[in-house]
Amino acid sequence: MSFQAYLDTIEDRTGMTPRALLAVAHEKGLDAPGTTAGQVVTWFAEDYGLGRGHAMAFWHVLTKGPTISGTHVGTSGSHADASDTLWLDGRATRPA
Repeated sequence: MSFQAYLDTIEDRTGMTPRALLAVAHEKGLDAPGTTAGQVVTWFAEDYGLGRGHAMAFWHVLTKGPTISGTHVGTSGSHADASDTLWLDGRATRPA
């Protein structure tokens, strides 16, 4: 599954865009120094019933922003992304 596909599924399951979830993470203090990926995994599991893969994709956005490695950009396969920049404002507003 591509990074963007993970974020789209998170949006489908939570009803919130990745950008909205960043605000929730901030309210919970999960963007503070010393926060671990495990805390995000626990949050996603308890509040949304989402697993480790989804939480880790969000953890990347939380800690590194929307830019991802270009390794899989423009390739084929299950981990291929169309761009090295993830769209955080929801699938409905993503440019074609």
